[in-house]
Amino acid sequence: MTRNVSAMPTLAQIARLAGVSVPTASRVVNGRENVAPATRLRVEEVIRRTGYVRRPRADEVGAQPLVDVLVPNLDSPWCGEILRGVEEAASETGLGIVLSGRLRLNRSGSPGGGWFDGHRARGTSGVLFVHAELTPTQHLWMSRRRIPSVMVAPSAEPPRGMPVVTAANRSGGGSAAEHLLALGHRRIAVIGGRQRLLCSTQRLAGFRAALDAGGVRHRGEYVRRITLKPGSTEQVTEELLALPEPPTAVFVCADEMAVDVMRVAARRGLRVPRDLSVVGFDDIPGARWTTPELTTVHQPIAEMAAVGMRALAGVMYGRPPDTQHTELPTRLVNRATTAPPPPLPSH
Repeated sequence: MTRNVSAMPTLAQIARLAGVSVPTASRVVNGRENVAPATRLRVEEVIRRTGYVRRPRADEVGAQPLVDVLVPNLDSPWCGEILRGVEEAASETGLGIVLSGRLRLNRSGSPGGGWFDGHRARGTSGVLFVHAELTPTQHLWMSRRRIPSVMVAPSAEPPRGMPVVTAANRSGGGSAAEHLLALGHRRIAVIGGRQRLLCSTQRLAGFRAALDAGGVRHRGEYVRRITLKPGSTEQVTEELLALPEPPTAVFVCADEMAVDVMRVAARRGLRVPRDLSVVGFDDIPGARWTTPELTTVHQPIAEMAAVGMRALAGVMYGRPPDTQHTELPTRLVNRATTAPPPPLPSH
């Protein structure tokens, strides 16, 4: 349902209901300092109760309102695709972009540093979180200030009520398993991301469901998760390939990790795909540069970012999305790292 922007409360009305001046209400809305804690809480309660959303100022409208785009890190192979989608949608919606780094908390546990301090200084009109996790403290800080926000591919369960754009991770993991099963593999391992990573958990769930549907017994020794420790993917790959009955195929929940798996296989004298089939996930540009080219599950990273930006523009101007969760389809891209399993040794 689309909200009537003209019926939404104004800043002057917020100030009157809270019993403060308009400049004081403005400082609270824009995250400025120099407001007594009790006064700030009173204004924030009125904001919450009335559903007030900060509108871009007149000077912002004339000079292209800015939104923060928060990415995990600039070195990520995702970054170029994210910016491509963001730029396309920003051009359509008339928004300017400020690229920001990770969230962090200060020692007291309240938002501080990074994007939060930058938002206070810039007064940007909204924020697009990409592959991020909001703590309860951070979400409360955002909610009290009614900062329009959307999450793309959140790394953990998103806060309730926040618009989210994701890829179909579960069906993507299932398509990887189905592809390997169709080639004749039965000893299929999977390497997932760190334990709490939402997308990896969903991909593993889809992978396991497809194995069950294909009548293949789930083998616990064939499931590995990496940690944040450097070299973790290579370590778990070595463990899998050293098993008494090693896998003939590996589904890896990210392309970057799949490259590490191929590197370990080559080091052990195994040929991909003749001795070991490998399937990745993401279809980052580098997936075409591996030797052989990586079979992977494509997720529409640029399109996800563009859809998220359009949703953010709608929230900013009082047109929230029809659904809180938009899921975009994935598809298997069959290149050159998968083949039927090697023949069993003769006795």
